[in-house]
Amino acid sequence: MTTSIGYLVLGLVAGGLSGLVGIGGGVIIVPALIFLFGMSQHSAQGTTIAMLVLPVGVLAAWVYFRQGYVNVPAAALLAAGFFVGSLAGARVAVAIPETTLARVFGAMIILIGLKMMFSR
Repeated sequence: MTTSIGYLVLGLVAGGLSGLVGIGGGVIIVPALIFLFGMSQHSAQGTTIAMLVLPVGVLAAWVYFRQGYVNVPAAALLAAGFFVGSLAGARVAVAIPETTLARVFGAMIILIGLKMMFSR
C-alpha cells in the first residue's frame, strides 16, 4: 500500500470512528502517524491540526444537527475557545522536547480513557 493510499485509509477509518463515537484526530490519527507512518510526535500533531483547517466534520455535524443533537451556541463558543487555545497550545508544543510531548500526549490519552471507562 502506498503512503498516499495509507493516509486516505487512515482518514476513512478515523472519520468513521469520529462520526460513530466522536474520536478521530488526536486519539486515532496522531498515534497512527507515529507508529504506522514513522512521523515524529511534533509532525503527527502538526499534520493532524493542519487536517482540521478544512471543514472535515461538516457532514457528520449536519447529520447530528438534523437529529437535534447539536447545541449550536455551545459549539460556537467551543470553536472560539479552540481557535485561541490551539494557538497557545501549538506554541508550547513546538517549544518542548519530543519525548516530553509524547509523554504528555500519552498521559492525556490514558487519563481520558480511564475517566470514560469508570464514570457514570
